[in-house]
Amino acid sequence: MTDASANPLLSPSPLPYGLPPYALIDPAHYLPAFQAAFAQHLEEIAAITRVRSAATFENTMVPLEGSGRLLGDVARAFYTVSSADATPEIQQVEEQLAPLMAAHEDAVRLDAQLYERITALHDRLDELDLGAEQQYLVQRWHREMTHAGAGLDDEAKAAVTELNKELSTLTTLFDKHLLADTNDLAVVFDDAGDLDGLSDGELSAAASAATDRGLSGRYVVTLPLFTGHPYLAGLRGRDARRRIMDASRARGSRGNPDDNRDVLRRIVRLRAQRAALLGYDSHAAYVTADETAGTPQAVSELLHRLAAPAARNAQREQAALQRIVDESPDAFPLAAHDWAFYTEKVRQAEYAIDTAALRPWFEAERVLQDGVFWAATQLYGITFTERGDLQAYHPDARVFEVHNEDGSTQGLYILDLYTRDTKRGGAWMNAIVDQSALLGTQAVVVNNLNVPKPAAGRPTLLTFDEVSTLFHEFGHALHGLFATVTYPHFAGTAVFRDFVEFPSQVNEMWMLWPEVLDHYARHIDTGAPLPAEVVEKLHASETFNQGFATSEYLAAAWLDQAWHTLTEAEAAAVDDVAAFEASALASIGLANPAVPTRYSSTYFQHIFSGGYSAGYYSYIWSEVLDADTVEWFKDNGGLTRANGDRFRDRLLGVGGAKDPLEAFRDFRGRDADIQPLLKRRGLEG
Repeated sequence: MTDASANPLLSPSPLPYGLPPYALIDPAHYLPAFQAAFAQHLEEIAAITRVRSAATFENTMVPLEGSGRLLGDVARAFYTVSSADATPEIQQVEEQLAPLMAAHEDAVRLDAQLYERITALHDRLDELDLGAEQQYLVQRWHREMTHAGAGLDDEAKAAVTELNKELSTLTTLFDKHLLADTNDLAVVFDDAGDLDGLSDGELSAAASAATDRGLSGRYVVTLPLFTGHPYLAGLRGRDARRRIMDASRARGSRGNPDDNRDVLRRIVRLRAQRAALLGYDSHAAYVTADETAGTPQAVSELLHRLAAPAARNAQREQAALQRIVDESPDAFPLAAHDWAFYTEKVRQAEYAIDTAALRPWFEAERVLQDGVFWAATQLYGITFTERGDLQAYHPDARVFEVHNEDGSTQGLYILDLYTRDTKRGGAWMNAIVDQSALLGTQAVVVNNLNVPKPAAGRPTLLTFDEVSTLFHEFGHALHGLFATVTYPHFAGTAVFRDFVEFPSQVNEMWMLWPEVLDHYARHIDTGAPLPAEVVEKLHASETFNQGFATSEYLAAAWLDQAWHTLTEAEAAAVDDVAAFEASALASIGLANPAVPTRYSSTYFQHIFSGGYSAGYYSYIWSEVLDADTVEWFKDNGGLTRANGDRFRDRLLGVGGAKDPLEAFRDFRGRDADIQPLLKRRGLEG
C-alpha cells in the first residue's frame, strides 16, 4: 500500500487529540508510512543544514523541533500496538522496521552539518538571549548528539551505525523469542483440583485462558514477566507451584528456536564494542554518563550498600518460613516456589492478614474510578470522562478524556488492563501523542497491565500487588499528561532514565492513604470498607518480606550491571549464561537459591529489549527521591490541592525541560535524604 491517499497514517488524524484512527489502520499501512516519514524527516533536516547564514535558535532549533512530526506520529502509533497487540503481522513489520529505524535515527543524530550548527549555538550560549527552556534545549541536543557519536570521524560513525542497526535487530528478536516462549510455557492443568487454593475469579481466568487456546475444560496459567507468579501465594499443591516456577525460569533457555542465550550474549558484546568506539570503558559507563548517577561506580556503591542488609533480612525471613515447613508432617527444604505460599502463612500468623482474601475489596472498576482517579481529583482537580465514541487499538483498551478543574482539557488517558497472548509481559506507560506548545498538541497516554481476564460477566478482582501496579503506572501517566513544555524534545516522561520512575513511585503512596483507601476499598458484595484493623495491620506489615523483595530486585539490578560493565573481550569470553549469572550474584552476596533474581538474563526484557540496559538500578535510585517525597507529603498535610499543585507545577509539569535534580530541589527545598528509603525497606542499621 504505497498510495498516500489510501494510508490513514499519512494524513492528519480526524479524531480528537490526534488519536490515530486505529479502526482504519491495517498492518500493511505501517512500513510505507514509516518510509514516507523517514524521507520527509531527512528533507526537513536538510532544509536546516542548507541555510547559509550563521546558526540561530530560530533558524536551527525551532525547525529542528518541528521536524519529524509525521515520523513521531507514525512511530508512537505503531509501537503502542507492537507492545500491546503484537499479532504475527505486526511482529513481521517490527522485524523489518528495526534496522531501518536505527539507521534513520543515526542519520539524524550523527549528521555532521546539523551537529556543527548546534555546536556553534552551544559554544556561545551565554551570548544568546534565550529563555531557560531554550538554553536547556540547546544543551541537551548538543549533549545527546555528542553522546551518540556525532563528533566522531566518518569511519567511526559508520561503525557505530552498523552496530546500532544490528543491535536493533537483536533486541527485537529477543522480544519476539520471549513472547513466543512465554506463551508456549503457559502451564496447563487438567483439573481444578490441581489449582486448589486459587479463588473463584482466578480459576475463572485460568479456564478462560484455556478456552481461548482451544483447551475447553482445562485450565491455563499464563506467565507474568517476572520470575515469580501471583498464584504462588495461594496454591496449596507444591507440585503446581513448582511447575509454574520452573516454566517461568525456563523461558529463553530451552535450546529451542526461541532460546535467547546467544542473542543476549551478542547484544552484550556489541554494546561493549559500541561503548569503546564512543570512548567509554563499558556500556554501563556510556549509559550512566548521561544519567543523574554519572558513573557505574556510583550505582555499584548504592547497590552494595543495600545488598548486605537486604540479604541478611532475607535469610531471617527464610529461617522463619523454614520453621513453619519443619512443623508439617512432610518437611522439606524451602525452595523458591514455596516462598510466597509460606510467606502468606507467616503474614497471617504475625499480622493476621491474608492478602489473597483482600481481593473482594479490590474490584478493578472501583479501584480505578474511586481510587486512582479520585486521588488524582483530590490532588490536582482533574476529572475523567470515558469516551466510548473513541476507539483505541484493541477492544479492551478504554479511552478517557481528562479535564482540569476549570473545565479545560488536558488530554486523553487510555487503560488496557488485561493480559493476552499478543501483549508483552509486565506493565508500562507510553504516549501516543506528546504534548507540545510548539506543535499545538495535547498528550494521549496509555497504561498497560497484564491482569488475567475473568469469564464474561465475572468481576475483575485485583491482587494487592496489581492495585499497587495500577497506582504506579498511573503516576507515569500523570507525568505524561501534566508535562507542559514548548518543545517536543522535553515532552512527557522525557527525563533521565534514573529519574523517570520517581513520579510513578510517589503515586503508589495514595493506594493506602486513609481517605483514598476508604473511598475505593469496598467489599464487592456488601459495600463494607476494608476493616480498620486490617488497614492497621497492612501498615504494620509494610516492611514485612522486604528482605526478599529488596534482594530479588537488587539481584536483577546487579545482574544488569554485571553484563554491562564487561569490555568487548570479556563479553566474548562468556560462554555460559547461567554460570555468569551465578558468579555475578555470588559477588554481591545475593546468590540465595530460595530468593531468585526477579529477572534472569534470558527473560530480562527491561535490559535486552526494553530500554533499561545498564539502567535497571533506576527503580531504587529513584526510590531515594520517592521515599523522601512521601515524607514531605506526610509532613505537609498529605492529600491536599496545595500539595498536589506544588508537585504538579514544580515536578510533573516540568517534563524534561529542566535538570531533574534541580526540579527536585525546587520542590523539596534540598537534595534527597536516603534515610526514608532505608526505613521503608527495613534496612536501617
